[in-house]
Amino acid sequence: MNPDTADSRHPAPQYRGRFAPSPTGLLHFGSLVTAVASYLQAKSQQGEWLLRIDDIDPPRQLSGASAHILKTLEAFGFEWNGEVLYQSHNLVRYQEAIEQLLNNELAYPCSCSRAQIMKSNPQSDGSIIYPGTCRNGPVLKSDEHSIRLWCDNEMIEFSDAIQGKQSIDLAQSQGDFVLQRRDGYFTYHLASGIDDAEQGITEVVRGADLLHCTPCHLQVQKKLQLRHPHYCHLPIAKNHAGQKLSKQSHAKAIQADKAVSLLHNSLIFLGQSPPAELLQSSRSEIWQWATQHWQLKDVPAKNSRVFSDKI
Repeated sequence: MNPDTADSRHPAPQYRGRFAPSPTGLLHFGSLVTAVASYLQAKSQQGEWLLRIDDIDPPRQLSGASAHILKTLEAFGFEWNGEVLYQSHNLVRYQEAIEQLLNNELAYPCSCSRAQIMKSNPQSDGSIIYPGTCRNGPVLKSDEHSIRLWCDNEMIEFSDAIQGKQSIDLAQSQGDFVLQRRDGYFTYHLASGIDDAEQGITEVVRGADLLHCTPCHLQVQKKLQLRHPHYCHLPIAKNHAGQKLSKQSHAKAIQADKAVSLLHNSLIFLGQSPPAELLQSSRSEIWQWATQHWQLKDVPAKNSRVFSDKI
């Protein structure tokens, strides 16, 4: 399946990008890199930049994080188009999609737990590949079950603007994946696949740690007959221990009073060449320079530069 040639029910729109943080924590330098790159990519093409809060996993969310994210983005000078979309307000649409897929026999209920899958289909590298145990009906009678998408045995190919040509067979690499968990919460694959398409996103700019999710999103969009965006996966920001900056690695939240230096560091991390004197400039001046000089072709696929909280 090649997303560049997929059929669509809608004409091609103008460029539309997005930033979609999850309120499981506050914005850190890695988040800022993604926000900066997606923002400048949209601005460089006179397009729109949308803001979405991916708040579909309440057990993992940090109280007050959504509001803090909005305030931080405003303090750094980001301006988004339209209203913020909260995925938690779109649950009816996700449920409709689940029902559509079930009715069309493109998805099915599954009673298997993670432990059961690992036991029934062990992999030497510890990965989990679902063998399709419940394709003909749940093997265990239970009121709790997940919903899995039936993955075609085909090669999914797409061209990433930074990481290059990608090719993967989902059926062989992970098997049918979960759209709705046993606890009833919808997964990132379902919600992101639907929202990117239905918001008219033409290019998804995000971290390379999510590159492996893209085939799943393309599969969701294919089954629901939705448009496929193009993709652009950025190098991952890491700490001195080589860990991806995240809540789990205790990444420090970015501070508004360091906006100029952090924006300057973000541009350097993204392969741009902001002059040192911009460190003495205003926030608006660094944005003006960045907008005028942004070059996606200069963004590296990987970046060994270590981010330090001491700026």
